Amino acid sequence: MKRCARSLASATALLLAGSTGFAADIIGEPAINYCRTVGTSDLVLTDNMVELKDHVVKLMDESVAVANSPEWINSSRPAFVWASEAKVACGMAYGYLKTNYKDEDTLNKCECFHDRMVEYMH
Repeated sequence: MKRCARSLASATALLLAGSTGFAADIIGEPAINYCRTVGTSDLVLTDNMVELKDHVVKLMDESVAVANSPEWINSSRPAFVWASEAKVACGMAYGYLKTNYKDEDTLNKCECFHDRMVEYMH
């Protein structure tokens, strides 16, 4: 019995020592690149703040329309999910732009999520 308990303890120690915790580690590289169609977004590269705000509002309005549409809410395609993500990201980006701050992360997400939404609509 002692031998079995020692073997079990050794096996557990080896298993724990070999485990690096990647399964629950969200800090590492994502398994799926959801923004594969977008690197640095065109929004980030836009220097004209008025034009940038207008474009972000356009993307946000389109996303809100899809997120509120029964056609997409009841669809089996994930366009609604990406529309919901896009409206939040674009809303945050617009909030930053209202203070004349160009937040690259939210602009990238806004364009990426909107692109994903459109991808799943077609």
